[in-house]
Amino acid sequence: MNYIVKDENAIYYEAGYSSDNALFLKLGSEAFFLTDSRYAIEAEEDVRNATVIIASDLYAKANELIAKSKIKKLHYDPKEWTLFHIEKLRHKLKIKFKEVPDFSHKKRIIKSSEELLLLKKAVTLGANAFDDFALLIQKYGFKKDEKMLTFMAKAMLSQKGKYELSFDPIVAIGENAAKPHALPTHKKLKKDKLLLVDAGLKYKRYCSDRTRTISLSNNLHFGTTQKFKKKKIQKAYDLVLKAHDNAIKKARSGMKAKKVDALTRDIITKGGMGEYFVHSTGHGVGLDIHEMPYISSRSNTTIEDGMVYTIEPGIYIPNEFGIRIEDMVTMKDGRALIL
Repeated sequence: MNYIVKDENAIYYEAGYSSDNALFLKLGSEAFFLTDSRYAIEAEEDVRNATVIIASDLYAKANELIAKSKIKKLHYDPKEWTLFHIEKLRHKLKIKFKEVPDFSHKKRIIKSSEELLLLKKAVTLGANAFDDFALLIQKYGFKKDEKMLTFMAKAMLSQKGKYELSFDPIVAIGENAAKPHALPTHKKLKKDKLLLVDAGLKYKRYCSDRTRTISLSNNLHFGTTQKFKKKKIQKAYDLVLKAHDNAIKKARSGMKAKKVDALTRDIITKGGMGEYFVHSTGHGVGLDIHEMPYISSRSNTTIEDGMVYTIEPGIYIPNEFGIRIEDMVTMKDGRALIL
């Protein structure tokens, strides 16, 4: 297949290296990594299975290579490209440009054994960072606001810059946790409040993603066994945990993704809180924090061994509280295993 990719992670998947100004071009049996002179040394050292080409105008050079190749069709993901760049690429070419949305994500949906090891390492490092963050909160976190707590979470996750973050952590207290993607405010941490933390880090570019909702008691920890003083919060928490555990226990290879979604959604709905579960059950994780498969009520994707995705049911009651419990799983021997 002849194709071109522009997204950094898509290029990294193909060539083992990427930069913020690069293209990967596959023409029959030949592959080319195009970048500019700023990245020449690293590209020559790290690019695998492709010829490195240094050019000041990547699109003109790619156009030239395509014209010389005599191919008739080139596949590309329209989500990666601006109209300006795709028009520049196809200038005066008479070949067919075939749009394939999510081209790289589809190639990456089944993880290799090497990728699974990297993802497992990222998840382990992320979980350890949660434990370190719990100790830091216990010692210094009370009376600090969400902005400072977010800063503290970043420090724990990155280990002083050793690791990149998968995304900006979500650190939300009490009613602010009712916003699934809450932004940090000046709301301060107090005893017996609820705290939601959604965070992850990257290990060799592969992401982790984890969410815990905890009670700010004397024995503060990020385990899933939590006790809240308010009965309404405890009921909602127990329901989310039951949905989370049910999906992990009953998910099977061969199921449609929407069936996995139903394994969480049906429990929360039967518990009388379905209207407060406002997002899908999960998403794939790999080089990107959000990739295939998407575990939603509309997804007909068939779940297969080797896929990695999150299970993250939630309940969000506006102006009161929010709860989410999230773990990454991989499908192995037909079943879901927590990474």
